[in-house]
Amino acid sequence: MTKEDALTTQPSPLRADARRNRERILEAAVRAFSDRGADVPIDAIAKAAGVGSATLYRHFPTREALIEAAYRNELARVCDSAAELLADNPPDEAMRLWMDRFIDYLATKQGMADALRAAVASGADPFAESLDKLSTAIGTLLHAGTEAGLLRSDVEPIDVGLGLSGIALVTSSPAQRGRAGRLLDLLLDGLRCGAGR
Repeated sequence: MTKEDALTTQPSPLRADARRNRERILEAAVRAFSDRGADVPIDAIAKAAGVGSATLYRHFPTREALIEAAYRNELARVCDSAAELLADNPPDEAMRLWMDRFIDYLATKQGMADALRAAVASGADPFAESLDKLSTAIGTLLHAGTEAGLLRSDVEPIDVGLGLSGIALVTSSPAQRGRAGRLLDLLLDGLRCGAGR
């Protein structure tokens, strides 16, 4: 194999058991970093995931790689759920359900804030793909809602994203989750106003 071939060769897909281990590690990492911060022992994460430390390090050779992967995995889950929600719900209801998932995602991200700051300080960039993924998910929901005549057509994905971020910022404590829901209802009412004209 030439050097050029080695650079263009795609990594082989993970076996099913390796994929499950990776998912368990990421779920345990999100919980641990959210609850205990950036300094949680890696061995504790491996134990919570039900894997050995060697298995964890095989997937994530550094703490920063684990933090970055955990954050991106959570982001991918919330973004990928847009299509799933649209398959089972009218577009405006799918948008509202997705908004709830996004607010919950931001709560997870806030819990991981110290860990994310540590990753960024070490040179990692966990946020590199965030805006594109979020814009695509929100755009998918908006487009479906516009096509169905249920959501207005003059709103850009970034507008919805900023609105959601603002709601998350002012209702960041778990005690304010009910208020967040009411604000999400108001945001959705604004997205419905004038739809189908």
